[in-house]
Amino acid sequence: MVVTQNLPTQETLEKHFWTWKGYKIQYTVKGTGKPLILIHGFGASIGHWRKNIPVLADAGYRVFALDLLGFGGSEKAAIAYSVDVWIELLKDFWSEHIQEPAVFVGNSIGALISLTILAKHPEISAAGVLINCAGGLNHRPNELNPPLRIVMSAFSKLVNHPVTGKFVFNRIRQKHQIRRTLFQVYRDRNAVTDELVDLLYEPSCDEGAQKVFASILSAPPGDSPNELLPQVKSPLLVLWGADDPWTPITGAKIYEQAAENGNDINIIPIPGAGHCPHDEVPDKVNAEIISWLSKY
Repeated sequence: MVVTQNLPTQETLEKHFWTWKGYKIQYTVKGTGKPLILIHGFGASIGHWRKNIPVLADAGYRVFALDLLGFGGSEKAAIAYSVDVWIELLKDFWSEHIQEPAVFVGNSIGALISLTILAKHPEISAAGVLINCAGGLNHRPNELNPPLRIVMSAFSKLVNHPVTGKFVFNRIRQKHQIRRTLFQVYRDRNAVTDELVDLLYEPSCDEGAQKVFASILSAPPGDSPNELLPQVKSPLLVLWGADDPWTPITGAKIYEQAAENGNDINIIPIPGAGHCPHDEVPDKVNAEIISWLSKY
Protein backbone atom coordinates (compact mmCIF):
# COMPACT_ATOMS: atom_id res chain seq x y z
CA MET A 1 0.00 0.00 0.00
CA VAL A 2 1.38 3.43 -1.01
CA VAL A 3 0.56 6.36 1.25
CA THR A 4 0.74 9.78 -0.37
CA GLN A 5 1.13 12.99 1.57
CA ASN A 6 -0.76 16.06 0.38
CA LEU A 7 1.67 18.90 0.89
CA PRO A 8 0.40 22.48 0.73
CA THR A 9 1.12 24.36 -2.48
CA GLN A 10 1.64 28.03 -3.14
CA GLU A 11 -1.74 28.05 -4.89
CA THR A 12 -3.46 27.44 -1.53
CA LEU A 13 -2.16 30.76 -0.16
CA GLU A 14 -4.65 33.60 -0.31
CA LYS A 15 -2.97 36.49 -2.14
CA HIS A 16 -3.55 40.16 -1.27
CA PHE A 17 -2.06 43.35 -2.63
CA TRP A 18 -1.02 46.52 -0.83
CA THR A 19 0.32 49.71 -2.38
CA TRP A 20 3.53 51.06 -0.89
CA LYS A 21 4.93 54.32 -2.28
CA GLY A 22 3.06 53.62 -5.51
CA TYR A 23 4.44 50.09 -5.84
CA LYS A 24 2.37 46.89 -5.73
CA ILE A 25 3.30 44.57 -2.86
CA GLN A 26 1.92 41.02 -2.66
CA TYR A 27 1.29 39.43 0.73
CA THR A 28 -0.68 36.69 2.42
CA VAL A 29 -2.16 36.39 5.91
CA LYS A 30 -3.65 33.41 7.73
CA GLY A 31 -4.82 32.65 11.25
CA THR A 32 -5.48 34.67 14.40
CA GLY A 33 -3.40 35.44 17.46
CA LYS A 34 0.04 36.93 18.01
CA PRO A 35 1.54 38.23 14.75
CA LEU A 36 4.38 36.51 12.91
CA ILE A 37 5.98 38.11 9.84
CA LEU A 38 7.79 35.73 7.47
CA ILE A 39 10.52 37.19 5.25
CA HIS A 40 11.87 35.14 2.32
CA GLY A 41 15.41 35.00 0.98
CA PHE A 42 17.01 36.15 -2.28
CA GLY A 43 14.98 35.20 -5.36
CA ALA A 44 12.20 33.59 -3.31
CA SER A 45 8.67 34.70 -2.38
CA ILE A 46 5.75 33.97 -0.04
CA GLY A 47 5.36 30.59 -1.77
CA HIS A 48 8.61 29.46 -0.19
CA TRP A 49 6.71 29.45 3.14
CA ARG A 50 3.82 27.32 1.80
CA LYS A 51 4.76 24.41 4.11
CA ASN A 52 5.00 26.64 7.20
CA ILE A 53 2.17 29.20 7.03
CA PRO A 54 -0.77 26.78 7.55
CA VAL A 55 0.97 24.96 10.42
CA LEU A 56 1.99 28.14 12.24
CA ALA A 57 -1.51 29.58 11.76
CA ASP A 58 -3.10 26.39 13.15
CA ALA A 59 -0.82 26.73 16.20
CA GLY A 60 -2.56 29.98 17.13
CA TYR A 61 -0.68 32.73 15.31
CA ARG A 62 -1.65 35.36 12.78
CA VAL A 63 0.89 34.68 10.07
CA PHE A 64 1.87 37.32 7.51
CA ALA A 65 4.28 36.78 4.62
CA LEU A 66 5.30 39.40 2.06
CA ASP A 67 6.98 39.36 -1.31
CA LEU A 68 9.68 41.96 -0.82
CA LEU A 69 9.75 44.74 -3.41
CA GLY A 70 11.53 43.31 -6.47
CA PHE A 71 10.56 39.68 -5.78
CA GLY A 72 7.68 37.26 -6.27
CA GLY A 73 4.38 38.90 -7.12
CA SER A 74 5.52 42.33 -5.95
CA GLU A 75 6.51 45.04 -8.39
CA LYS A 76 9.96 44.96 -9.97
CA ALA A 77 10.66 48.62 -9.28
CA ALA A 78 13.57 50.34 -11.03
CA ILE A 79 15.26 51.62 -7.87
CA ALA A 80 18.55 51.20 -6.02
CA TYR A 81 17.89 48.22 -3.75
CA SER A 82 19.30 47.84 -0.26
CA VAL A 83 18.46 46.28 3.09
CA ASP A 84 17.26 49.73 4.20
CA VAL A 85 14.61 49.80 1.43
CA TRP A 86 13.07 46.54 2.67
CA ILE A 87 13.31 47.63 6.31
CA GLU A 88 11.29 50.73 5.47
CA LEU A 89 8.78 48.62 3.55
CA LEU A 90 8.31 46.25 6.50
CA LYS A 91 8.01 49.08 9.02
CA ASP A 92 5.26 50.70 6.95
CA PHE A 93 3.49 47.36 6.44
CA TRP A 94 3.60 46.78 10.21
CA SER A 95 2.17 50.28 10.86
CA GLU A 96 -0.74 49.70 8.51
CA HIS A 97 -1.58 46.02 9.09
CA ILE A 98 -0.27 44.89 12.48
CA GLN A 99 0.39 47.65 15.05
CA GLU A 100 1.62 45.37 17.84
CA PRO A 101 5.07 43.86 18.45
CA ALA A 102 5.57 40.97 16.02
CA VAL A 103 7.89 37.99 15.75
CA PHE A 104 10.03 38.35 12.63
CA VAL A 105 10.94 35.05 10.96
CA GLY A 106 13.41 35.07 8.09
CA ASN A 107 15.51 32.79 5.90
CA SER A 108 18.92 33.80 4.52
CA ILE A 109 18.74 37.48 3.55
CA GLY A 110 15.27 37.54 5.12
CA ALA A 111 16.89 36.48 8.40
CA LEU A 112 19.43 39.30 8.12
CA ILE A 113 16.55 41.74 7.55
CA SER A 114 14.76 40.31 10.60
CA LEU A 115 17.89 40.71 12.73
CA THR A 116 18.29 44.30 11.53
CA ILE A 117 14.71 45.11 12.53
CA LEU A 118 15.22 43.60 16.00
CA ALA A 119 18.39 45.64 16.45
CA LYS A 120 17.20 48.97 15.09
CA HIS A 121 13.42 48.93 15.56
CA PRO A 122 12.68 47.12 18.82
CA GLU A 123 9.38 49.01 19.10
CA ILE A 124 7.83 46.82 16.38
CA SER A 125 9.50 43.50 17.21
CA ALA A 126 8.86 41.03 20.03
CA ALA A 127 11.33 38.30 19.01
CA GLY A 128 13.10 36.83 16.01
CA VAL A 129 13.60 33.47 14.29
CA LEU A 130 16.68 33.34 12.06
CA ILE A 131 16.94 30.44 9.61
CA ASN A 132 20.42 30.13 8.06
CA CYS A 133 21.04 33.85 8.42
CA ALA A 134 23.07 35.53 5.69
CA GLY A 135 26.09 37.61 6.64
CA GLY A 136 25.19 40.36 4.19
CA LEU A 137 23.10 41.22 1.14
CA ASN A 138 26.34 40.64 -0.78
CA HIS A 139 29.77 39.40 0.17
CA ARG A 140 32.06 42.11 1.48
CA PRO A 141 35.31 42.27 -0.56
CA ASN A 142 37.39 41.32 2.49
CA GLU A 143 35.34 38.10 2.86
CA LEU A 144 36.52 36.77 -0.51
CA ASN A 145 39.98 35.55 -1.45
CA PRO A 146 41.68 37.70 -4.14
CA PRO A 147 40.92 35.42 -7.15
CA LEU A 148 37.23 35.10 -6.23
CA ARG A 149 37.09 38.84 -5.50
CA ILE A 150 38.22 39.53 -9.07
CA VAL A 151 35.73 37.02 -10.52
CA MET A 152 32.80 38.49 -8.56
CA SER A 153 33.76 42.03 -9.55
CA ALA A 154 33.89 41.05 -13.24
CA PHE A 155 30.55 39.17 -12.96
CA SER A 156 28.90 42.21 -11.36
CA LYS A 157 30.08 44.41 -14.23
CA LEU A 158 28.69 41.93 -16.80
CA VAL A 159 25.29 41.79 -15.08
CA ASN A 160 25.05 45.57 -14.80
CA HIS A 161 26.19 46.24 -18.37
CA PRO A 162 23.32 47.35 -20.70
CA VAL A 163 24.45 44.93 -23.43
CA THR A 164 25.62 41.81 -21.54
CA GLY A 165 23.31 42.12 -18.50
CA LYS A 166 20.20 40.70 -20.14
CA PHE A 167 22.12 37.84 -21.75
CA VAL A 168 23.76 36.80 -18.45
CA PHE A 169 20.48 37.08 -16.53
CA ASN A 170 18.59 34.99 -19.09
CA ARG A 171 21.22 32.26 -18.78
CA ILE A 172 21.08 32.24 -14.98
CA ARG A 173 17.27 32.13 -14.77
CA GLN A 174 16.77 29.11 -17.04
CA LYS A 175 14.90 26.34 -15.23
CA HIS A 176 17.72 23.80 -15.51
CA GLN A 177 20.14 26.34 -14.00
CA ILE A 178 17.73 27.08 -11.14
CA ARG A 179 17.38 23.34 -10.49
CA ARG A 180 21.16 22.91 -10.56
CA THR A 181 21.60 25.70 -8.00
CA LEU A 182 18.91 24.21 -5.76
CA PHE A 183 20.64 20.82 -5.92
CA GLN A 184 23.73 22.55 -4.52
CA VAL A 185 21.96 24.09 -1.53
CA TYR A 186 19.27 21.49 -0.69
CA ARG A 187 20.52 18.39 1.10
CA ASP A 188 17.55 16.31 -0.12
CA ARG A 189 17.18 16.46 -3.89
CA ASN A 190 13.62 15.13 -3.60
CA ALA A 191 12.67 18.49 -2.07
CA VAL A 192 13.65 20.21 -5.34
CA THR A 193 10.27 19.84 -7.06
CA ASP A 194 8.94 21.32 -10.29
CA GLU A 195 6.75 23.58 -8.16
CA LEU A 196 9.79 24.95 -6.33
CA VAL A 197 11.65 25.59 -9.59
CA ASP A 198 8.59 27.37 -11.03
CA LEU A 199 8.26 29.42 -7.84
CA LEU A 200 11.72 30.90 -8.52
CA TYR A 201 11.46 30.98 -12.31
CA GLU A 202 8.12 32.72 -12.89
CA PRO A 203 8.94 36.07 -11.18
CA SER A 204 12.16 36.21 -13.23
CA CYS A 205 10.00 36.58 -16.36
CA ASP A 206 8.47 39.84 -15.10
CA GLU A 207 9.45 43.09 -16.74
CA GLY A 208 12.23 44.73 -14.77
CA ALA A 209 13.43 41.51 -13.08
CA GLN A 210 16.88 41.69 -14.69
CA LYS A 211 17.46 45.24 -13.44
CA VAL A 212 16.36 44.22 -9.93
CA PHE A 213 18.90 41.37 -10.02
CA ALA A 214 21.66 43.71 -11.22
CA SER A 215 20.84 46.33 -8.59
CA ILE A 216 20.88 43.83 -5.72
CA LEU A 217 24.11 42.23 -6.92
CA SER A 218 25.89 45.58 -6.66
CA ALA A 219 24.04 46.85 -3.56
CA PRO A 220 25.78 47.52 -0.22
CA PRO A 221 25.86 44.44 2.03
CA GLY A 222 24.20 46.15 5.00
CA ASP A 223 25.18 45.70 8.65
CA SER A 224 26.67 42.34 9.56
CA PRO A 225 25.26 40.07 12.30
CA ASN A 226 28.41 40.85 14.31
CA GLU A 227 27.47 44.54 14.25
CA LEU A 228 23.78 43.94 14.93
CA LEU A 229 23.80 41.35 17.71
CA PRO A 230 25.06 43.67 20.49
CA GLN A 231 22.03 45.90 19.83
CA VAL A 232 19.45 43.08 20.06
CA LYS A 233 17.53 42.81 23.34
CA SER A 234 14.71 40.55 22.10
CA PRO A 235 14.78 36.72 22.30
CA LEU A 236 16.24 34.93 19.29
CA LEU A 237 15.78 31.44 17.92
CA VAL A 238 18.59 30.53 15.52
CA LEU A 239 17.88 27.53 13.28
CA TRP A 240 20.62 26.30 10.95
CA GLY A 241 20.56 23.62 8.28
CA ALA A 242 23.71 21.70 9.18
CA ASP A 243 24.66 20.94 5.56
CA ASP A 244 24.39 24.46 4.13
CA PRO A 245 27.23 25.18 1.65
CA TRP A 246 26.26 28.85 1.18
CA THR A 247 26.13 29.96 4.80
CA PRO A 248 27.89 27.12 6.66
CA ILE A 249 26.83 26.28 10.19
CA THR A 250 30.17 27.64 11.42
CA GLY A 251 28.42 31.02 11.11
CA ALA A 252 26.39 30.09 14.19
CA LYS A 253 29.47 30.67 16.37
CA ILE A 254 28.79 34.39 16.66
CA TYR A 255 25.35 33.61 18.07
CA GLU A 256 26.89 31.16 20.55
CA GLN A 257 29.27 33.91 21.68
CA ALA A 258 26.38 36.37 22.04
CA ALA A 259 24.48 33.81 24.14
CA GLU A 260 27.53 33.38 26.37
CA ASN A 261 27.54 37.18 26.79
CA GLY A 262 23.99 37.13 28.11
CA ASN A 263 21.78 37.45 25.02
CA ASP A 264 18.56 35.38 25.06
CA ILE A 265 19.47 33.12 22.13
CA ASN A 266 18.54 29.49 21.47
CA ILE A 267 20.62 27.84 18.71
CA ILE A 268 19.40 24.60 17.11
CA PRO A 269 21.19 22.80 14.25
CA ILE A 270 18.87 21.06 11.78
CA PRO A 271 20.60 17.86 10.59
CA GLY A 272 19.99 16.63 7.07
CA ALA A 273 19.10 20.08 5.72
CA GLY A 274 20.80 22.75 3.64
CA HIS A 275 20.21 26.46 3.17
CA CYS A 276 16.39 26.38 3.34
CA PRO A 277 15.41 23.91 6.09
CA HIS A 278 11.95 25.47 6.46
CA ASP A 279 11.17 24.12 2.97
CA GLU A 280 13.35 21.02 3.00
CA VAL A 281 12.39 19.63 6.44
CA PRO A 282 9.35 21.76 7.36
CA ASP A 283 8.06 19.38 10.05
CA LYS A 284 11.27 19.80 12.06
CA VAL A 285 11.41 23.57 11.60
CA ASN A 286 7.71 24.15 12.34
CA ALA A 287 7.94 22.08 15.52
CA GLU A 288 11.02 23.97 16.76
CA ILE A 289 9.42 27.37 16.08
CA ILE A 290 6.11 26.48 17.76
CA SER A 291 7.85 24.96 20.80
CA TRP A 292 10.10 28.00 21.23
CA LEU A 293 7.30 30.55 20.75
CA SER A 294 5.18 28.82 23.40
CA LYS A 295 7.67 30.01 26.04
CA TYR A 296 7.04 33.70 25.34
